[in-house]
Amino acid sequence: MFRATTRQLEVFAAVARHLSFVRAAEELHLTPPAISMQIRQLETLVGLPLFERSRSAVSLTITGEYLLVHARRVLAALKDAEDLIARLRKVEVGRLSIGMLGTAKYFLPSLLTGFLQDHPGVDIRLTEGNRQDLVDSLHRNEVDLAVMGRPPRELDTRAEPFAPHPLAVVAGAGHRLADRAQVTPEMLSGEAFIIREHGSGTRLAMESVFGQWHIDPPVIMQMTSNESIKQAVMANMGLSFLSLHTAEVELASARLRCLPIEGMPLMRHWHIVHVRSRTLSPAAEAFRYYVLERGAAFLQTHFTAVTAACKPPGTARKANKTRKSRSDV
Repeated sequence: MFRATTRQLEVFAAVARHLSFVRAAEELHLTPPAISMQIRQLETLVGLPLFERSRSAVSLTITGEYLLVHARRVLAALKDAEDLIARLRKVEVGRLSIGMLGTAKYFLPSLLTGFLQDHPGVDIRLTEGNRQDLVDSLHRNEVDLAVMGRPPRELDTRAEPFAPHPLAVVAGAGHRLADRAQVTPEMLSGEAFIIREHGSGTRLAMESVFGQWHIDPPVIMQMTSNESIKQAVMANMGLSFLSLHTAEVELASARLRCLPIEGMPLMRHWHIVHVRSRTLSPAAEAFRYYVLERGAAFLQTHFTAVTAACKPPGTARKANKTRKSRSDV
């Protein structure tokens, strides 16, 4: 009989997810030798190697790929049982796994701090990825909840909006379009752009907007990091289309400028998402309610530069006219 332990399956799934013994060790708070020992013991039980190891890479064998499917099912079933028991006990403790977009890391850890003050018994595992990564994690039941922009259509999920999510075209302070009173989409058609990778929600939003504008600007660089993109834009290498919640500090210091384009910022929403077929644990339900109740106010309070720096074209002129008319009364 196959007598693998739950811990061995958790270690195996973590190594398979990262294809790295070191990163799996970091996730599980173990040492790399401890990870290697667990994998060796599991391979002894199986009687076949689960990973191909080389100096430069780790990959799953065919046996490993088959085992991974069943390991994920076993771990998901155990997590469901754990959550159900917690619900029956009505206890807001235990493990909570949350997936977040890279753009959400600029606010979610701070929001989690307040949640943990109210729920100190919850152990949170926070993972970051692009939109496609989160869809895959939800599909594999690797996360209880996901904080993302556009909800997945590929899965039967419950997606609840909790706060506005503005996106816009940004330029460095020294860019020739940075100080213009108004910019048209046509002006962007020949400008170099630095963009996010395929699978990114920001990339999808940008492609949708550019399609509506009927423009196809040249792309000089593609990056997976918002921080790297911001640095490139501030160095005047080109423009970018970004979630403005990633640029609060740079907008406040005027190192980045929100280009005044009609219809911008593009307003989307942040969503808290979970798979409908899964029963949420009390800890997950508590976090869901916390985000829905406090998320919008938190973002409005902590991201004032986004609102101030990226008003739609004409807003300032309308405000000036209003003040002038009032002074004439």
